[in-house]
Amino acid sequence: MRRNTFRFSRWLAPLAVLALAACAPAPIYKPVPGAVIVTPMQVSQTPERYTSGDVIWGGRIVQVTNLSDHSEVEVLAYPLDSSQRPKANDSGNGRFIVAMPGYVEPLDYPSGSLITVSGKLNGSRAGKVGEANYVFPLVSATQSHVWTRKELEQGRNNVSFGLGVGVGIH
Repeated sequence: MRRNTFRFSRWLAPLAVLALAACAPAPIYKPVPGAVIVTPMQVSQTPERYTSGDVIWGGRIVQVTNLSDHSEVEVLAYPLDSSQRPKANDSGNGRFIVAMPGYVEPLDYPSGSLITVSGKLNGSRAGKVGEANYVFPLVSATQSHVWTRKELEQGRNNVSFGLGVGVGIH
């Protein structure tokens, strides 16, 4: 009897890990071969090193500026999780500007929302954050995704263990 219990427990842990991993959503953008693995902060410190290259970055929208032929979205960068969702509870990784063709409706890209962008580095621009000088990496967007609350909660582990009585309200 003891021997069967050992066999069962030996397979239980890997099966539990696989079941939890299956709950995580897949990344929204396919990684591009040869993509630049660098943070916006690193690019802003040495922009001449990163003149072009594909990136997938994300963060919190700071503001949208519509110009005559394109729109720019300023983003406070955060690291991305395995599903390419910005980890907003992490520390920021600098700022960057996303250039999008045409007019972008600011209500579709509200300040404070989380966004993931796939695009190509397209130089940098000096600007200001408050009174401080800052070099913003520029990304020409090929795709962008503004995350909804429901999407951000999908695939998160809602299981918790503890002792006592609790009430959960959603």
